[in-house]
Amino acid sequence: MHISDWLYEHYKIHPETKRWVAGKECYQAGQYVYFITSIENNEIIHMEQAVVAYYIAENSYNHMAIPIPNHQGEWLTPYQDKHCIVVQGTDVGPSHQATSGSMLAQFHQMGSQYSYEPKAISSYGQWKQLWIDKVSWMEQTLEKAAQEKATPYYRLAMDVLPYIIGLSENAIQYIGESDQELRFQESDQGTIAFRRYMDQLQQPVMWPMELVYDHPARDIAEFLRQAFLQQNPQAAVTHFLREYQTIRPVSVFFWRLVYARLLFPIHLYDCLERNLLAEQKGDGVEQLEELLRLQARYEANLSRFFEWAELDCDLLQIPVLHWL
Repeated sequence: MHISDWLYEHYKIHPETKRWVAGKECYQAGQYVYFITSIENNEIIHMEQAVVAYYIAENSYNHMAIPIPNHQGEWLTPYQDKHCIVVQGTDVGPSHQATSGSMLAQFHQMGSQYSYEPKAISSYGQWKQLWIDKVSWMEQTLEKAAQEKATPYYRLAMDVLPYIIGLSENAIQYIGESDQELRFQESDQGTIAFRRYMDQLQQPVMWPMELVYDHPARDIAEFLRQAFLQQNPQAAVTHFLREYQTIRPVSVFFWRLVYARLLFPIHLYDCLERNLLAEQKGDGVEQLEELLRLQARYEANLSRFFEWAELDCDLLQIPVLHWL
């Protein structure tokens, strides 16, 4: 059955055109766009994201897309041996006319008032263990794949793996020590966040599949990670952090979490994972080479993080890695 017939049969939706919105293939029908995602053994994750998405949409974020039930009132609908969820969005863009720092602070403020801590999508307080698991999974998976396929991509990946593990161990040690930090405050409680925050609050549509529950430092760090890969981000970084703090003052513990997360090379892991799962090694080499080329810039920018955040690390007794 063609997808448009399936949408009509189960949801009474008549797709008019296929288009791409915020990086996702969607079907337009009237004022709405519909995105179809298949569920693979993680139904509870999608259900928690759905509940959180409804909460966000109810709090005036009109560009938050929400999963919709089929006409039998069920969330999951079979399609070609898979179970799928249909997500409905309006391509209206954000209604909040704020700049990115204050916009993210307002979002975290709203998210911290969400009354139930989700279980399946929460990483709050778990970074150290999750990073340890990620390192060992990557080591095993990459070595196995490299033995099976001796391609230029895997030769490069295996060459840089010790460097990536070295960076990761630094970050794991730093987060372990930061967990003993007692200088925290109200803004350190869990909130709704994004798996990788890349300014989704200013995109035309926000997708529920990208939602997590975590410490707000996660989104700050991921926003800065993208900035640190650019040239001369100092003015943008300082402006963003100042703006955020005018709405949500942050603690020493908060800053240490941001720094720890920036030390952990998530952008390199994401690239390796994408290529492992996609099985497309053609452009994999180029993607990885490009990120490695930018790594010196990234580390140089990261070495100035506390300076750009306008913090005196000696006065505040915040440990800094001096190899950067």
